[in-house]
Amino acid sequence: MSRDLHLNRYMVGPGSKVRLSRIDPGDTSAFKGDKADGEKAIDSIIKKLDPLQELLYAEHKHKLLVVLQGMDSSGKDGTIRRVFEGVNPEGVRVAHFGLPSAEELDHDYLWRVHKQVPGKGEIVIFNRSHYESVLVERVHGLVPEKVWSKRYRQIVDFERMLNEEGTTILKFFLHIDKQEQEKRFQDRLKNPAKHWKFSQLDYDERSYWKDYTSAYEDALERTSADGAPWFIVPSNHPWFRDLVVSQAIVKSLEGLGMRYPKLDTEKPGDGGPLKETKTKQSDAPL
Repeated sequence: MSRDLHLNRYMVGPGSKVRLSRIDPGDTSAFKGDKADGEKAIDSIIKKLDPLQELLYAEHKHKLLVVLQGMDSSGKDGTIRRVFEGVNPEGVRVAHFGLPSAEELDHDYLWRVHKQVPGKGEIVIFNRSHYESVLVERVHGLVPEKVWSKRYRQIVDFERMLNEEGTTILKFFLHIDKQEQEKRFQDRLKNPAKHWKFSQLDYDERSYWKDYTSAYEDALERTSADGAPWFIVPSNHPWFRDLVVSQAIVKSLEGLGMRYPKLDTEKPGDGGPLKETKTKQSDAPL
C-alpha cells in the first residue's frame, strides 16, 4: 500500500488558478488502501508527531502555525482531535476566531490574530482564522469591496513577516461538497449527543454556497505563497482528510532539521563546570 501521498498534488502553487468544482472532494486515489488501512497509516504518522513536537518545544527556535478553513461541518474540529490526539498539550494551542469583541473592532482586523500566533517552540492551530475577513465579511457585505479587496495583499505581507521571523505556516482548505454537508447536518440532528453542534445559522449559510465558493477560490489563488502554502484537502472522507493533514505537518517538521539543545555543563550558582565524580564504595546506595 502506498503511504506517501505526494502532497504537492494538493498544494496551490503561487499564481495558480483554482476551480473548486473541478476538484473531487471525495477523491482518495492518492492512498492505495481502504478506510481501515488509512486509519492505521494515520496512527503511524501521529506517533511521529509526538516526538517532533517535543523536539520543537525543546529546541525553542521554530514555530508552527496550522490554519484550518472550510465550509461549515468540513471537519475542522475533527481534524484537530485526530491529528493532535497524542501530543503534549503544553506545546500546542488552538485559537478560535468568532465574532470580534468591541475592543477588537476598534483595531485593525489582524490585531486579534497577531496576538494568537505561535511563540518559539509552539504549535498553534487556527480553527478559522484571519481569512474570515475575506470570506464571511465579503459574502455578507459587512465591509465594502474597496476594503476587503486590499486584504489579500495585507494577509500575504503579514504571513511573509511571520515566516521570515521563523514561523512555518501550513494552511488547509477542507474541501467538501454541498451534499456531504447536508448529510453531516442531518447526522447531527439525528444524534442527541451532537445536537449542540447544530446551528440553524450554519444551515442557513448554505444559501450562500456559490458566493462562498467564489470567495474561497479568490483567497486560495491570491494568498498561497512559498512560505505559506494552501493545501486543498479532499474531505468528504474524514480519514483521508486527517491522513493528508497529518502527513503534511509531520513532513514539514521533519524538514526543519531540528536538534535537541546540548547539555549546559555550567553548574548553577558558581558558574563552574559540572564534573563527573566516581561514587565511593562506602557511599554507594544499598
